[in-house]
Order: sequence, then C-alpha cells, then structure tokens
Amino acid sequence: MLRVWFYLWALPATLLGMLVVLVARGSGGMLQRVDGVLEVAGGWPAIVLRRGFPFSGSVAAITLGHVVVGASLTDLTTTRAHERAHVRQFERWGALLLVMYPLAGLLAWLRGGHPYRDNVFECEARAAEIAAGLDSGQPGSV
Repeated sequence: MLRVWFYLWALPATLLGMLVVLVARGSGGMLQRVDGVLEVAGGWPAIVLRRGFPFSGSVAAITLGHVVVGASLTDLTTTRAHERAHVRQFERWGALLLVMYPLAGLLAWLRGGHPYRDNVFECEARAAEIAAGLDSGQPGSV
C-alpha cells in the first residue's frame, strides 16, 4: 500500500515525464521498464540532454517522477543508481521537488557554490551513486 502512495505522490511529475516519453517515442526513442521506473532513451529529448541546460551543461539523463529520460541506453545504465536517488527524492517530496530543486540550486549559488554541482539534491544523488560503486563521472540529472 505504501508503494502505491509513493507512485501517487510523485504522479504529477511522472505525468510530465510521460509527455517527454511521448515525444521521445514519437521521434525514435526506445522505452523500457526497470524496477518499476519507466526509462526512455533517444529521440528528440536526447538532443536536448546532449545540448544541455544553463547551469549543468550536457546531462546523460533526467528524472521526472517515475520516468527517467536518457540520452542513450548506455547512459540509462551508467546513471541508474544516480537516477534512482532522484526517483526516491520524487517519492519523498512529490511534485514539490520540481520547485525545490531549482531553489536548492539558487541557494547553492547564493552561498558561493555551483547551482548544479552543489545542489543538495545532486549531492545526495552522487552520494547514492558512489555508495553503489558506480560513479560514472558524468553529469547526472534533475
């Protein structure tokens, strides 16, 4: 029953992720389900991930609720521990994470840090990745 609650709590972000899945599939992306998380790789979203975002630059993958969008299947595999940490963050914070993540980046920047590398949510995801022994050295995700 608790598992159902986690899915429902993260559902608004997951629905946003599903829109990205539709775009990815419609533009040639591949879809798979791993451990209760929908993963999609390739297509138009992969181009966006590779071009990057203002504060992070190019990223291998991005998490939206229970959806992980990766630039490639290899990227999904190498960032899985990192991305699952973000899935757990969505399970904990729900759609609030969509606001809290950029605010945490702003707070890191205001403290003199980097808005991506020093974002508390990214630090937690990197720690999970290192704990799993899978530090890819690649930028992770949102």
